[in-house]
Amino acid sequence: MPASTIAILAIYLGFALLELWRSNLFAKPGQTRDDGIVEAASIVVLLGLTQPAILFLSAAFAGMVAPQYAGALADLNAFAAIALFLLLDDMMQYWWHRAAHTFPWLYNLHRPHHNARYMSVRVVYRNNLFYYMMMPGIWLSGVLIYLGLGWVYAGYIVVKLAVITGAHSDIAWDRPLYAVKWLSPVMWLVERTISTPATHHAHHGRHASDPAVHYKGNYGNLLFFWDVLFGTAKITRTYPESYGVENLPPTTLGQQLLWPVFPEQKGLIAEEGSAVMREA
Repeated sequence: MPASTIAILAIYLGFALLELWRSNLFAKPGQTRDDGIVEAASIVVLLGLTQPAILFLSAAFAGMVAPQYAGALADLNAFAAIALFLLLDDMMQYWWHRAAHTFPWLYNLHRPHHNARYMSVRVVYRNNLFYYMMMPGIWLSGVLIYLGLGWVYAGYIVVKLAVITGAHSDIAWDRPLYAVKWLSPVMWLVERTISTPATHHAHHGRHASDPAVHYKGNYGNLLFFWDVLFGTAKITRTYPESYGVENLPPTTLGQQLLWPVFPEQKGLIAEEGSAVMREA
């Protein structure tokens, strides 16, 4: 097993064990039977099928279109290589995520991520099964790997998973650091650079009236800097009172995992679409 895979498993399991110890990993407030099924199916399909298949297919397509460029960037400076992944994977994911909160049809693929009434490592990869199949950043990462940057991707994806897992966990690692006065300048920089529990929990907050909620912003995945740069950031150093989706009808298990194979009722599509646009 590659070292990067071992590191990813260790990070995820580490946060999971922390939640198991501190906040009951398997019994979150407000969870339903469907929550566990959606989360298990999402992570198994993404990590076991979707992501490996996309990385392989995108590299294969690149080889068919431009075989002469295989490994062309293998000797690229490491910092330049990391910058390419940040731009073509992480920044693209920012815009994909932002689009998912703008266009009703795409929101239907992303809404399962917000259906959870809690924050947890369980939510990290919770999405409709088609959501990641269409994500541009994964396809572009496959092209970069074809160009010879697989050695950078192995480390990049470990760091990315550590940040996003920590940002979704209900064990807010940043909360005690905000209380340390002399760390305030450091945390000022950290919270404007990477996603933290405070900034990302705001995106999952349930009620727009809650001052800590910023549902139509804080889209950043690894880098919160994209929100700062593109004007969608809200930093409060506080945490929402509750989580989930406000003012929308419930969805079935089939709709969460496989919309549009399992479509909503006709009236529900229009209702959800108008609600998404009202929140824009």
